[in-house]
Amino acid sequence: MSRRIQLICAWCGPATVIVALCGWLIAGVLPIPLGSSSTTEQVVSFYANDTRVLCGLVIAQLGICLVFPLIGLIGYRMLRIEGRHPILTFIQLVTGAATGVLLLLPMLLMAVIAFRPDRNPELTVTLNDISWLLFITPIAPFIIQNIAIGTAILRDRRATLPRWVGYMNFWIAASFIPDPLAFFFHSGPFSWRGVFIFWLALTTYAVFLVGMGLVLRAAALKDVDPEESPSRAVPA
Repeated sequence: MSRRIQLICAWCGPATVIVALCGWLIAGVLPIPLGSSSTTEQVVSFYANDTRVLCGLVIAQLGICLVFPLIGLIGYRMLRIEGRHPILTFIQLVTGAATGVLLLLPMLLMAVIAFRPDRNPELTVTLNDISWLLFITPIAPFIIQNIAIGTAILRDRRATLPRWVGYMNFWIAASFIPDPLAFFFHSGPFSWRGVFIFWLALTTYAVFLVGMGLVLRAAALKDVDPEESPSRAVPA
């Protein structure tokens, strides 16, 4: 893989965070998202601003899709680490693809709600609940992905990537564990917009995307570019 392609894929990590956050700010998802304790009037009022919400969610969807090149680059690096027995690489690729889809689907569902804001208010609230719970609670693919990455890095005797990156992935995996509590709390720190659910997961996943992107960028810059000609690779 050429260095240029690796660098583009690596920068997709920070770009995912920036573009998705900008989209959520435009849509009004941030800085204070709807909560499970929000009234019917608050939910309906949010989606009544259909043009703003749709524009923001479309931008957020584009940002979320940028995670796929990063997942591919992580898989490429893990394949170089594991060699002929890339079990963890395959696990990371499958679960990484699943995480991207799980992040994308709630944005699409929210856009569907905003597409027809004059529908039955009870149906709007139900679809909003589905969107947020689908966005927050399916933690297994995220945890498995981070554990696979961390295990591969810590098992690498050549230290292709820094060991602290492996420990970072284990820490990020642990941060997702409280998320299913969103099913049981309608308010407070363990509701879906609470500090230990939404904000903790948002922060650690952003750290994952930015951290992995920058680490993989540094690794790509250390590699010899296979597309360089011998005359360019050897100084005169």
